[in-house]
Order: sequence, then C-alpha cells, then structure tokens
Amino acid sequence: MKYNKVSFILHLFNIIVFAFSFSLSAKAQTSSDNSIYYRNAIVNPTEPNDLPSGIHFFTKKKDKDLELNDTLNAIYDLRLLSIAEFKIGNNFNSENHAVEALNIIESMSTKDTLIDSRVGLYNQLGRIYRTSNNPIEAIRTFDKALEIANKLKDSVIILNNKANIYKDELDYIKALDIYTLLHKKQAQLNAYELALVVDNLGQVQSKLNLPEGLQNLKYALELRETNNDFIGQHSSNTHLAEFYLDKKDTTIAKMYAEKALALSGKINSSSFKLEAISTLMNMDRNPLLHEYKKLTDSITNAKQIAENKNAFLKYNVAEEQKKTQASILLQEIESRKRLAYQSLAFIIFLILVGSYFIYRNRYHKAKIEEIYKTETRIAKKVHDEVANDMYKVMTSLENNSGVDSKVIDEMEKIYTKTRDISRENSAIDLKNDFDLQLNDLLLGYKNNKVNVITRNLSKMPWNTVTEHKKTAIYRVLQELMTNMRKHSQATFVTLVFKKEGSKIQIIYRDNGVGCDLFKKNGLQHTESRIASLNGTINFESKQDDGFMASIII
Repeated sequence: MKYNKVSFILHLFNIIVFAFSFSLSAKAQTSSDNSIYYRNAIVNPTEPNDLPSGIHFFTKKKDKDLELNDTLNAIYDLRLLSIAEFKIGNNFNSENHAVEALNIIESMSTKDTLIDSRVGLYNQLGRIYRTSNNPIEAIRTFDKALEIANKLKDSVIILNNKANIYKDELDYIKALDIYTLLHKKQAQLNAYELALVVDNLGQVQSKLNLPEGLQNLKYALELRETNNDFIGQHSSNTHLAEFYLDKKDTTIAKMYAEKALALSGKINSSSFKLEAISTLMNMDRNPLLHEYKKLTDSITNAKQIAENKNAFLKYNVAEEQKKTQASILLQEIESRKRLAYQSLAFIIFLILVGSYFIYRNRYHKAKIEEIYKTETRIAKKVHDEVANDMYKVMTSLENNSGVDSKVIDEMEKIYTKTRDISRENSAIDLKNDFDLQLNDLLLGYKNNKVNVITRNLSKMPWNTVTEHKKTAIYRVLQELMTNMRKHSQATFVTLVFKKEGSKIQIIYRDNGVGCDLFKKNGLQHTESRIASLNGTINFESKQDDGFMASIII
C-alpha cells in the first residue's frame, strides 16, 4: 500500500513537470511565431493594418530587449521599425530608429562582425535621405554601405538605390549604366529584386525615349502582381502613369494613377496616397490647380529641406561628437607625448647641467687636493733633502776652525728659512680636533712681543666643515700670521670666528704698521685659496693703522 502511494505521488509530479515544460515551450514557440508573423507583416504587408500592428509589436519587443540588455535583438527590432515607419511615410521616426541601431552597434566591441546589420541600416538611411530630398547624404550613406557589403544581394539593392538618386537628379545616363549592369545579373536575383531592377530600368529607358522602356515597366508590374507585392505594385502603377502622361495619353495615365491610389489605401500609407493624388492632379487641365500644386510642392520641398538640415544636425551629431572626441583624444595624446618629450628633454638637460657641475666640482676638488699634495710633497722634500743637507754642512763647518763664523751664521739663517717653509706647507692632521689644531697654530705665533687672542674658535661646528675648507682656512690663517710676524711689527692680533647660515666668517685684525693694498705683501696666495672654494676675502689697511682681513667661506 505504501509503495502505491509513493508511485502515485511520483507519477503526479512527473505530470506537473511535463505540463509546466510544455507550457514554457508553447509560450516560447508562440513568442517566436508572433515575431515571424509581424516581421512578415512589415516586410510584405498585404493588409492595411499590417504595418501599424508590426510597429506596435516590435516597439514593445525592442523596449523589452533593451531592458534585458539583449542588444542583438534590439538592433533587429529597430531595423524592422525603421523599415515599417519608412513604408508608411514617417521618415522622421524611420531615421530615428536607424540611427539608434547604429549607435548601439558602434558601442559594441563586436561591431565589425555585424556587417549585415550595418549594411542594412546604412541602406535604409540612404532611402530615407532620398525621399527627404537630400541626395548628397543619401549617396554618402549608400557608399558607406557598399564599402562593407560582402553579399551580391546587398550590393544589388544598394546599387539600385544609388541609381535612383541619379534618376531623381535627372542624370539618366548614370542611372541607366547601373540598372543595365544589375539587369545583366538577373539570373542571380530573386523575384522581388528582379522586379525592382526591371521597373527602374524601364522608367529610365522611357525617359530616354528607348523603345524597351514600356515593356520593362509592364513586366515589372506583372512580377509584383504575381508576388502580391502591394508596395511594388504602387511604384509600378505610378511609373506607368508617368509614362503615359509624358505621352499625353491622360486616359491610360489616369487609370494607372487611380490604381496606385487604391493600393495606397491598402498599404495604409499617407505618403503613397499623397504621391498618387499628386499624379492625378498633374492630369487635370485646370491651370489654377496646377499653380496650386506647384506652390504646394515648392513649400513642401522648402520645408523638407529645412527639416533635412535639422535632422542631419540632430541625428548625425552622435557620429560628429565621436569624431570630435577622437580628435580631442588624439590631440591630448599628442600633447601628452609632447609634454613627456619636453619633460624628458628637461630631465636630460638637468642631468647634463648637474653632471657638469658635479664634474666641475670634482675636478675642482681634485685640483685643490693635487695642489695640497704638491705643497706637502715639496715641503717634505725641502725638509728631508735641503734642510737636512744644510744642517750637515753647518755641522761640518762648525768643526772646521778655519771657517769664518759669519758664514756659519748666514747658513743658519738659510736653514731656519728652509725649515719654516717646510713647516708652513707640511701635512695637516685633520682627523683630530680641528679647533685644537688651529688653536696650536695661532698660539705658535704668540711670544713676549705679540699677543694673540681668539674668540668663538672652539664653538664653531668644525665637524660639519669639509676637509678642503679646513685645509684652506688653516693655510690662509697660517699665511696671515706669517705675514704679520714678518712685516707688520704688530703687538696685538685678534681672530673672531662666526657662523652665518651655512657659511663661516673669520675676521682677522692686528695693530701693525699696515701695508699698501696694491702690493698686498704676497697675500695673493690667500685670495687664490679662498676663491678656489667659492669664498671671499677682503683686506683693509692703511699705513700705520693696522691690518684687517674678512674671510667668508
């Protein structure tokens, strides 16, 4: 019993699932069938309500597809809407739908694969511009379609439509060339395409008074009647009415015009109806009616041209904006490249300038080091070779009783000078405390006759001063002190040390007899040392009024 209940429940569940699946399948099938039905209603309308009902269906479908982000189906919907609106004479909405579809394609990364859609939309725009009296834009869009078309069927339709522009512009020779070329390919055309080509060929032939023109016009009408093509029949009857009107046979012309008017009612197209009525009005002999039609056509044409300009500005603004944006982007990229190149050039320039100064500074330091090394080497050589040899000669002469003591005294003076020169240019030990080194140097010139006073020497941040500067300071002060001892007869010397920002200032003063600054008593060497470090040294002195030197490094 328990088994039977379980089996019954499972069986019931399977029935429900099957019913639900069948319902979904039926619903999907119904939706697909509806789409095919309304597509045929637009492409081949046979009833007056076909086009309005097709527009209503695909408008709702387009909105739903866009909501679902189904762009491919949305493009398909917009193409059909553009065709339907065009057939009922609503060029404004037809253009709107075509441009919206093209904008969607342009936003897709796969736009290059949607060739059929792009060709169809460009062709549709060309047809719209033709009926809107905008031949230049029509030819431009047809040419864009031909550039990407890769099917014979598409090329036939586009070339036929392009030839229609030449026909409208009364350039029948150019139009005939294209129609004749297409007619030669009739074996590859279907019934609809063949009727289209033959009808247009016949109309151009009749305008050029070629005998086969009428035959082709009638043959095209037969094909369209066989295919139940109401729009094609309307076109054929209109062309036949024009043919007989040109031949002054108004009776037959009126018959075909009335057929075209009846067909426009079946198609439910106001533009087709207006075209048929206009053809009938051309057959009336009333001059006021012709004048009225002429004025009406002139006003309508002027209004249409104005609308074309507005439509062209409005619906091609997206493409122009894209071109503008692309141009701006390209300019921005070029500007960024220029800025990058300029920045790179500026950086290279800075590197070169920096390298120059670094190299010059290194060269300068190397040169100073070489000078100091040379001075030290000469001092050592003077001490080790000249002074020592001099001392040996003096010792030898002192042991010789026959030598005049004055000679020995003069040699001792020479020895002392030699030793002093060596000491003044000997190596400086900068590894120990520099303030102590400098203090020892200055106090070495202090004696019973000369008093040397320093201020702030020990307070200076000597550890932040480079060895080159320390060496220069040491040698300059050594030369000043030596010059003081030799020439100034001073009894009092002061040296004041100051720190001014990143620079060091040293002020030297003595109370000696002064000197002539034009001669400077051999102090040019001190200027050279300070200048090598981009520093300055200034002297102030008057005869019998002491000597002052201000050093800034």
